[in-house]
Amino acid sequence: MWAYVISAAPQLPVLAIDAPGFGSSPTVDGGLDGYADAVAATLEAAGVSRAVIAGLSMGGYAALALAERHPELLAGIGLLDTKAGVDPQDRRAGRLQMAEDALGEAGSGVVAPMLDSLLAPGAPEEVRTEVTAWLAQAPPSGIAWAQRAMAARPDRLAALTTLDVPALVLRGALDATATLAEHEEMATALGTQVVQVDGAGHLSAVESPREVAAALADLYARGTA
Repeated sequence: MWAYVISAAPQLPVLAIDAPGFGSSPTVDGGLDGYADAVAATLEAAGVSRAVIAGLSMGGYAALALAERHPELLAGIGLLDTKAGVDPQDRRAGRLQMAEDALGEAGSGVVAPMLDSLLAPGAPEEVRTEVTAWLAQAPPSGIAWAQRAMAARPDRLAALTTLDVPALVLRGALDATATLAEHEEMATALGTQVVQVDGAGHLSAVESPREVAAALADLYARGTA
């Protein structure tokens, strides 16, 4: 997901961590809290005592959990196309059903219908093709872990009000999943403004990597000043 942003900002030192159950990362116990603890352990193993942490979508939920559980690690925080609040009951139920379906006959195909909610209507065909392939290759066990972890997440807005670090709250202006109001709520808690990326949907880092890279480079400069 971050490859295009990394290419657009070669001056930044980046440690990209696979989410539990995806890529090279095994699933972890404890849901998003376990995810945050795994990120903290990865930073420690890499010799990083403080970092500018950024996450998109579920990665944003993990960044919020890290801010709550390991605030001493944060030199800055970037929350992209995500939200601090909990899902409504019907959304939680849908996530849990998706987890069950992923482990059943549907397998990875359970996430195929998500494509249109992840990308802006005008996303380039090559982007749609790439994201379609990502969805098809998603491990069923990883899908199930992620959906259950997101369904169980608590409201973490209060954790943001205690942070005193540079912040970025960014949203694809056409994000069909996380609303502007939800981003404004986080921005207010952090004492900043929402950056909207015109023409981008939920996967802003994939659809508009140059704009996202520029915003993250600015955050890094502020976090390491």
